[in-house]
Amino acid sequence: MRIVSMLVGLLILGGGFAYIVALRQSDKMSFADVMGTIGVSVPGEEVLEKEYAAADVTTGEGEGEIRRIVIGLDLSASNPLVSNPEYAAKAAERVAGMITPLGFRSEVVMRTFGAYGGGGNSFRFDATISSRYRPEDMAAEVKTLIASTPALIKRGVWQTQQQTNILGWLENMSQVVDCKGMKTTYVLLTDGLEDSEYVRLKNKNATLPVPNPALFRGCDELIFLGLGRGTQSPETTGRLREEWHLWADKAGFRSYVGLNDW
Repeated sequence: MRIVSMLVGLLILGGGFAYIVALRQSDKMSFADVMGTIGVSVPGEEVLEKEYAAADVTTGEGEGEIRRIVIGLDLSASNPLVSNPEYAAKAAERVAGMITPLGFRSEVVMRTFGAYGGGGNSFRFDATISSRYRPEDMAAEVKTLIASTPALIKRGVWQTQQQTNILGWLENMSQVVDCKGMKTTYVLLTDGLEDSEYVRLKNKNATLPVPNPALFRGCDELIFLGLGRGTQSPETTGRLREEWHLWADKAGFRSYVGLNDW
């Protein structure tokens, strides 16, 4: 077993390219290896590095709005994203539709999460839209990756998590992403069932803790896709929506949307 390795590569799908950082806590696995498990061929690391070195990722504005989209993939066992291919494809389509209209210099940040500090939370994707990596190309690649979540879980590339620490992940991301520098939307593919030392939201009378109001000051929107999806309960979904709406407002987001279905 090798020590923690950070592997840099570029994912090429549909004519675009993305700057990828894949971090594994055990075996050394490149992103090409990850995508190879679901039948997607990615060029060798040495070829990709040359292409990235030659690229200009700040080529000016496109026609769309310049915005940052932060995507969180909840790998908790309770989230249908990890086990339902049809739902994963539907969620992937929705997220791709948010990326396609973005302008040049927009950013897309994607992470996985579950248990706080869990070994399965190692995936990182950070990319900037440009004339060399157009929004439609990035959208297609992100769509492919999200739709492949059940396959990546099934083949052991990603691991389901037995806890759901949404709050901890959001707090960590608030230290990485500066909403003041660019309009920012957070999109979490999650059932919203926080299950951590903070709170067990599956308990009927549980409430989210009061957040630091400075955490997300200046951030535009927090969106949950699949809220309460695994509970099969409209009442629970409504309770979760109200809890997260209150939390998002107090944390500094300008708006909150919690969708069970769409």
